[in-house]
Amino acid sequence: MKITLNPDKVYQKYEGIGASGAWWAQIVGGWTNTDANGEEMRNVISRLLYSKENGIGMNIYRYNIGGGSAQSGNGEYSDFARRTESFDTDDGKYDFSRDANAVYMMKQAVRDGADEVILFVNSPIERLTKNGWAHLKKNQAFRTNLSRKNYSTFADYCLDVTEHFVKEGLPVKYLSPINEPFWIWTGGQEGCHYSPRQAGQVMLCFARKLRKRKTLDSVKLSGVENGDIRWFNKSYTRHLLKYKEVVDCIDSIDLHSYCLHMPIPFFNDRVKFLKRYRKWLDREYPDMPVKMSEWTHMVGGKNCGMDSALETAKVMYEDMTILNVTSWQHWLACSHYDYHDGLIYLDLEKQSYEMTKRYYVTGNFSKYIPLGAVRFYAVCDDKDVKIIAFKNEEKTIVIVINPTTAEKSYRTPCNALLAVTDKDNDLNETIVKCGSEIAISPESVTTIVMNEGSYD
Repeated sequence: MKITLNPDKVYQKYEGIGASGAWWAQIVGGWTNTDANGEEMRNVISRLLYSKENGIGMNIYRYNIGGGSAQSGNGEYSDFARRTESFDTDDGKYDFSRDANAVYMMKQAVRDGADEVILFVNSPIERLTKNGWAHLKKNQAFRTNLSRKNYSTFADYCLDVTEHFVKEGLPVKYLSPINEPFWIWTGGQEGCHYSPRQAGQVMLCFARKLRKRKTLDSVKLSGVENGDIRWFNKSYTRHLLKYKEVVDCIDSIDLHSYCLHMPIPFFNDRVKFLKRYRKWLDREYPDMPVKMSEWTHMVGGKNCGMDSALETAKVMYEDMTILNVTSWQHWLACSHYDYHDGLIYLDLEKQSYEMTKRYYVTGNFSKYIPLGAVRFYAVCDDKDVKIIAFKNEEKTIVIVINPTTAEKSYRTPCNALLAVTDKDNDLNETIVKCGSEIAISPESVTTIVMNEGSYD
């Protein structure tokens, strides 16, 4: 297997990898039971996710500003964890003692190494919605649940919450007021539908108010986090970038790169849709970066193995090499669902956890790619193998994804550290000498960190 590297041909700068605290942090944040070392379980889980030394070193934490369904009991939810608390007390005041467990996990992630917090909203607080719920009722499909007259109050609330956390010293870098606006959100979880025009107007309202908050000069808006790479991304992007005031308050287009299976094969070619959108962006908005702010493997059933891990690695590779995303974020960091989703599975009854191979292949990226590194040209003569490479002034990082059942081999051009995830290895590290022939195991992800002279 021959890998060709051209460090002179560079692409985007790497800004990190993260995950959302939604649907689990408000549970795990209360886990004060201890492990065999006497460490609280909530801190163990945070460290596994965000520590470079004792975990996979993700650096982005997504905190959900809730709509308040947990307090009111309103709405129809498929699971108690999908309800959220809000800080709103219905009289224009705030109670920041609420959502204490989720706030704890956000703060612990920062203590463990997260240097970027994104505050995101699924639904406006119930007091501001048209029906008093944090999602639409069944007969309200494709209607927005937020009146235009409440845009301003909604923005004030979110900016007040942002200001509170900034004053507490948290590295809040982004506020995302809208999440998956195209979906109709008639139950199951909090959510709010917006047309592209409505989404643009909401973002404009936020931008105008954000610019007046000198305490939030370090905070940008992100959006509009549309929920599928195929549907209406161009429309939402046009309306997001329609207003100069919005453009001045963002530094990227944030989207979700889901491609939910459909019975028509044409609509399942994810790569072609990524390429179409990237080509359109290069033509219409060539200087606007893209971030992938949510993805999970949308398949039912609990899965800890390499098949789901390889799908995750493939999507990360595609988003980074085709969309040129500067950051990439999982949906649930932890999950108690019977689904291919979390990096870590939770046992709510025992207050314990179980690792997945998805966790480790994420670490093949997040633990070894330095922040600020740039992606550069890398190809492999074996078309079944996927290669992605990054560099900074000190290191060259090559990630090799081998989804096949055959072993491959590669001769390293210099001393290197290898980190291997496969059916038998979980980011297992070894040192190899310059010119060594290394085995790339079947169904594996291997990170090769090359730094001449450092691994003698």
